[in-house]
Amino acid sequence: MTRRVFFSFHYDADSWRAAQVRKMGMVDGNAPVSDNAWETVKRGGKPAIKQWIANQMRGRTCTVVLIGSNTAGRPWINHEIIESWNKGMGVVGIYIHGLKDQDERTASKGRNPFNGITVNVSGNGLSSIVKCYNPHGIDSQERYGWIRANLPRIVEEAVSIRKKM
Repeated sequence: MTRRVFFSFHYDADSWRAAQVRKMGMVDGNAPVSDNAWETVKRGGKPAIKQWIANQMRGRTCTVVLIGSNTAGRPWINHEIIESWNKGMGVVGIYIHGLKDQDERTASKGRNPFNGITVNVSGNGLSSIVKCYNPHGIDSQERYGWIRANLPRIVEEAVSIRKKM
């Protein structure tokens, strides 16, 4: 069964890398948004952004956070993670710093975006529940291949973990 997935990522820094993952076709991901469309959403302020995120998440069973160098701690990334968890969606992270961008460059590995996000009154951090994967490989092509080969399994595992909570 192909899962419907919401992809969360830092748009300005990682849209090129994220597009590589989304275009794999291994899961049914949300459609890429153009720069112009995203600028229009942002001009509507926080309410418009929240509504856009809610619309994008509708009908999804898992959120895949594509982790770049500066993903962790971004307010909208945190919002997407918390909303996903609160909606009962599976949540998982995949580091994408090793994929090349439009200028053929890779980046430094970012921090775990789930650190510091608590999910219940006992104070358990989401990083103790949600897995983050750092794709194997010595270059961008091998890391891309690792993500392509493992993405469906990773998504299913995230959904399974969430169902047990």
